[in-house]
Amino acid sequence: MRAWRTVLAVSALSVVLAGCGSSDSSGDTAAAAAGPWSFTDGSGTEVKADKTPTRIIAHAGEAAALMSFGIKPVGIYADESVKTDPNLKSLDLTGIEILGEEWGKIDVEKAAALRPDLIVGDWWPAEKAHSGLEEGVDEKSKKLAELAPVVGVTQGKSILQLAEGYEDLAESLGAKVDDPKIAETKKRFEESVAKFKEAVAAKPGLTVAAMSPADDKVYVANPEYAPELLDFQSFGLKVINPDSPDKGFPYWENLSWENADKYQPDLILWDGRAFTETANAEWGKKQPTWFKIKAAEQGAVVAWPAYWLHTYGDFATELDKLTTAVKAANENIGS
Repeated sequence: MRAWRTVLAVSALSVVLAGCGSSDSSGDTAAAAAGPWSFTDGSGTEVKADKTPTRIIAHAGEAAALMSFGIKPVGIYADESVKTDPNLKSLDLTGIEILGEEWGKIDVEKAAALRPDLIVGDWWPAEKAHSGLEEGVDEKSKKLAELAPVVGVTQGKSILQLAEGYEDLAESLGAKVDDPKIAETKKRFEESVAKFKEAVAAKPGLTVAAMSPADDKVYVANPEYAPELLDFQSFGLKVINPDSPDKGFPYWENLSWENADKYQPDLILWDGRAFTETANAEWGKKQPTWFKIKAAEQGAVVAWPAYWLHTYGDFATELDKLTTAVKAANENIGS
């Protein structure tokens, strides 16, 4: 997945501003206004169309966000199997064309047959590209951007802002965002935030680091480019900011295994894309220096929902899990 890659050149991607494709309104979306339509993309570009888009292709998490507001895309491209993607695995995808289940691989011919009038993918400021259209993506897959305008909310500042941004996009597309079910989900999210803040406040000395061990290095996440980590910090959690993020790919600081213990948090937030209940013990055997990190040695690890959250409901669920971990944590392990 994109923010897990270790080497990536920053590339520029032009947003396609050509007019809409088919005006066919048979796509499975909420009732949309006739138009004209406009939306300001995360890149700062205002994308306009004569008619409100109804035939939407979306990246996985972005599709989940739109679907949470009643907007059903005609096509989805994902970075992994839709059966395992945390955004999609519990959603009903009946009637939606799956255009790819591997990062960087999109079936553009199949996408063209859907006659899309909008493509939705997050805007990644560090890479200056939308999801699925970054540097390293198969060149044929990048032709997706030639089919319709591309828009997305910025990744990198806040999951709350991301969810709010997709709420705005969904509303512009005709979603009834004041639906009672949506309000109920947002209320649950607010309650989860309150509980998380309370748990964090009760452990004022607790420090955490978001980490991902790999064969070549130990990667320490840079909150500046991880919206969920920035939210955790804004909620009071002391997430360590690494000293030396990689200049070419600043999502991470890359530590050699000899220097795996550079940081000594009280609790490790483990990249959820690689986390299993046995992973900590397995890495300790595979790379003994992993256990030089006191939190790892004592098993103080919890899955971190890395780079995938898009909805109020999913954020609430993950916050509840982290609240339980914070309550159980020892704030003196790293000292």
